[in-house]
Amino acid sequence: MKTVEQLADDIVAREGGYVNDPADPGGPTNHGVTLATMRRLLMDLDGDGDIDAQDVKQVTRQQARDVFLEHYFVRPHIDLLPQSVQASVFDMYVNAGANAVVILQRLLVDMGQSLSVDGVIGAQTATACKIAMSLAPHHFVDAYGIARRNYYYALADERPQSRKYARTQAGTKGGWIKRAEEFISPRYHLTPAEHAARVSAWG
Repeated sequence: MKTVEQLADDIVAREGGYVNDPADPGGPTNHGVTLATMRRLLMDLDGDGDIDAQDVKQVTRQQARDVFLEHYFVRPHIDLLPQSVQASVFDMYVNAGANAVVILQRLLVDMGQSLSVDGVIGAQTATACKIAMSLAPHHFVDAYGIARRNYYYALADERPQSRKYARTQAGTKGGWIKRAEEFISPRYHLTPAEHAARVSAWG
C-alpha cells in the first residue's frame, strides 16, 4: 500500500505542468494547482501584490505536493476512510473538490447506509464507509471508481465543452475516463466499443 506522500507524488505526476485551457473552468493550472486555489491560499509567489497566471507558472512540484497533502487530504479528513479507498477519493478530490465526497456518500446511501450527502467527511461518513467496505470488501473500491467514471461522463453530457476530457478527437477514452479507470479493476474497464456507445449521443 502506498503512503499518502507517494499518492500525492502520483497525483502531481498525473496532473502535468502548466496549462491554461479556455475550456477548463479551473483556469490556469500548474501541477494540478489552480489559480482559484492559489488565491484562496494567498500564494503570491512573485510577491507583486496580486495572484495571477504568473504565480501559477511558478508553482513547483514540491509546492503542489504540499498543497495536496494539506488541503486535499488532511483537511478533508480523507484519512478517516478505509485505506483501500483513500487513493481514489484523494485523487478525485484534487480533480473535483468536494464532489469526490458527494459521490462517495451517494454510493453509501445506495448501499443502504443512512447519512447526509453534504460533501463533508465526518464520523458518520467514515463509519458508513467502513460498514460498506466490510459488506463488500472485494467490490467497494471498484464501485466508487465506477461511480466516479459515471460522474465524468455525466458532466460531459451536460457540458459539451468538457467532452474533450472524456473523449479524444480519435474517439478513444479521454483523460478523465482513463484517470478514473486507474482506480478500477481491469475487469470493470469499459471496452472501446462500450466507451463508443456511451459517448455516441455526443455526435
